[in-house]
Parts: sequence; structure tokens; C-alpha cells
Amino acid sequence: MKLIKRHVEKPSYKDLKDRELVKYFRRNNDESAFNELMNRHQQKIYSYIYSMVMNPEIANDLFQTTFTKVITKMDDTYNEQGKWIAWVMRIAHNATIDYLRKQKRYVDVSGWSDEDSSTDYFDRMEDDSNVDADEQIVESELRSSLMKHIAKLPEEQRSVVLLRHYYEMPFKEIAELTDVSINT
Repeated sequence: MKLIKRHVEKPSYKDLKDRELVKYFRRNNDESAFNELMNRHQQKIYSYIYSMVMNPEIANDLFQTTFTKVITKMDDTYNEQGKWIAWVMRIAHNATIDYLRKQKRYVDVSGWSDEDSSTDYFDRMEDDSNVDADEQIVESELRSSLMKHIAKLPEEQRSVVLLRHYYEMPFKEIAELTDVSINT
């Protein structure tokens, strides 16, 4: 009797949903599946952390801490019924808040500068080339002013503003992430 070996092709990870990638990683310790998840969401997670601490070195450290916790806690605390990115954002949020509490300070407003930063949400907004130069200058000044005002908010309020307007998270998810009532 001759045994036939089946060759099972790995799926294209780019075509899989987060939930499916998590299953591949959890069941098979599939590093490629985890890398795809990370590539999809690293900019969003890093930008959130950076917007809270306004320091690239600290943001990198907190980003690494976040993904170390994600890897070590995925089997224990991740519930497959929930969204993976919401779970990771909660870990990032908690790591960032823990850091800020240890520092017992708010973000320095001078950190919100007009420097070219690829992680700044407002710098990554779509450029409308049909807008004339005057409108672009006004829009740039408005963005700069807005970011300075957001930076002055207490960390909890700043976090909610960024999650709602930058990540377009529903209020229900923000309430769960920040452990604050949705009515607050």
C-alpha cells in the first residue's frame, strides 16, 4: 500500500483576518502569522504610545514591552471572542499609563512640535493637492494648535481623544479599554 503525502500550502497571511492569524500563532506557534499581525498594527500601536509619551525612545521601549506581554499572555488572557487589536491596545494603554504614573508627570507640551514626524497622525492625513497654499497654511496652523491643546489634557482625557478621533474607536471599546463608564 502506497501512502500519499499531501502538500498543504500555507495560506497567504495578508488575506487572513486577525482572528485567523491569532489561531495560527496560538496553535502552531507560527511566527509568520504573528509577524503579519504586528506589521498590520504596529504603526497604530506605536503612534498611540508615542502620542502619550512624546518621546521616541520611551515609545520604542513601551512598544517592545507591549509586544513582549502580548506574546507571553496570548495563551492565558486573550479571549478569541474579542478583537485582537482591542486587546493589544489595552495592553499598550496599560503599559503607557503605568509608565506615566511612575514618572508622575504629564507629557511636556514642547514635545508637540512642527517637526517632521512619520508617527504624527495629522502629518499623515491625506494631502489635498487641490487646496491652495493659503488654505494649507491655515490647516497646518490649525493642526499645530490642536495638537498643543490635546497635549495639555490630562493623560486620561488625552487618551480618550486620541482613541476616538485617531483610531476611530467606538465609545464602548474606549470605555472597556480605559475602565471608565461609557456615560462618563
